Amino acid sequence: MLVTAVSSRLPSASGLGRLGVVLLALAGLSACASHRGGYAAGGRGAYKIGAPYTIDGVTYVPQEEFNHVETGVASWYGPGFHGHSTANGETYDQRDHTAAHRTLQMPSIVRVTNLENGRSTVVRINDRGPYARSRVIDLSRAAAQDLDMLRHGTAHVRIDQLPTESMAVKEVALSGGGAAEQEAAVAQVAAGRRNPAAPTTSPSIAQSPPAPPPQEVFVRTEPPPAARSSAGATVTSIASAASQSSASFYVQTGAFSSMANAERQRGMISSYGTTEIFQASSGSREVYRVRLGPYTTPDAAGIVADRLKRSGYGEARVVTD
Repeated sequence: MLVTAVSSRLPSASGLGRLGVVLLALAGLSACASHRGGYAAGGRGAYKIGAPYTIDGVTYVPQEEFNHVETGVASWYGPGFHGHSTANGETYDQRDHTAAHRTLQMPSIVRVTNLENGRSTVVRINDRGPYARSRVIDLSRAAAQDLDMLRHGTAHVRIDQLPTESMAVKEVALSGGGAAEQEAAVAQVAAGRRNPAAPTTSPSIAQSPPAPPPQEVFVRTEPPPAARSSAGATVTSIASAASQSSASFYVQTGAFSSMANAERQRGMISSYGTTEIFQASSGSREVYRVRLGPYTTPDAAGIVADRLKRSGYGEARVVTD
């Protein structure tokens, strides 16, 4: 586990030295644990930048950076992903101080500061995401706990990449070292015992892609099939075709017989994107379907559906309007 100092201010030089000693000791303990919490030992992962990719109409261009600065909304992901692979091949452990970022190289090291309460933590980037709204980083549960954002789910944060530490974990990863070795290298940097080659890239400040306009949650009512006239069916067909032409894809997470249960699930998944409740009739019963979207492509919706499934929403699937 990457241990961090939680503070509203940067630690002093002597504080960094003491922190390094603690990090070295705990990193050694981490290296000795081959199985934790019933999950197999994590994959060693690999140093990865990756090719440009497009999610929901926004293109992200991964690149190697060492002075990245960014502000925006942070979210966190936890139990549903625990024990699964991250984007660079490691095994996600919600108790480690890690995070997902859309473009930074993996691994790299950043300090995340909660601008709402001044608390900060240091995390190692080893995954891709998030893709909901204007969010800029997805934190592990442990990191989110450091920032006191578990209850609210999100927080306005500042991301400051640590260049020397990022270079150190790059060297370790390129040499085949896994998470424990990378964390030990970060501890050595903090203690002044490691001086990796200076980064060659220039500083950059990231601009988050513009957030889509806010959308209200609404309930869409569909008349039962028996109540539709032939003319109504024609109108429905045309509307459906228009929806397809504008590439409306949704992720449905559940169907409920009561509005209260649908609203409860909608609140639980709201951190993944814009939510809607679709009301329809099934036989003589009213059904309330909880969906996220719309997404412009089935691939974009599929990525969200996969993440929901890994978070415990096993019924998540891609549907069209």
